[in-house]
Amino acid sequence: MLTPFHLAYNVSDLAAARDFYGRVLGGEEGRSTETWVDFSFFGHQISLHLGEPFKTSATGKVGDHMVPMPHLGVVLQLEDWRALAEKLTKEGIDFVLPPTVRFEGQPGEQWTMFFYDPSGNPIEVKGFADMEQVFTA
Repeated sequence: MLTPFHLAYNVSDLAAARDFYGRVLGGEEGRSTETWVDFSFFGHQISLHLGEPFKTSATGKVGDHMVPMPHLGVVLQLEDWRALAEKLTKEGIDFVLPPTVRFEGQPGEQWTMFFYDPSGNPIEVKGFADMEQVFTA
């Protein structure tokens, strides 16, 4: 059984973060104060604090793509990933890497998408048809 991780990072606007992580991504809001808010991020705990978001740059080479580093993310069952990809597309999310499959037909075949939250924090969401393939080389 996997256990939830906890990750705390900065956002520049709590109202925009609440809308994005709550309404757009479907996270359940937890505890909060005037300067931070907790969310369930697909069953994991994230704490969003007012402050300067971390600096990122497209230095991560994955296949033919350069992706933002550092980034946070989550791995979903493919059916859930597809539903989220459709929702984000309908929301008009400006994808860094639009929903796509990579390593097709190879061990570790996965679907992925990259996008930014309203504060510029990069997020990757992966989808696997077979969760046993997540760590396959």
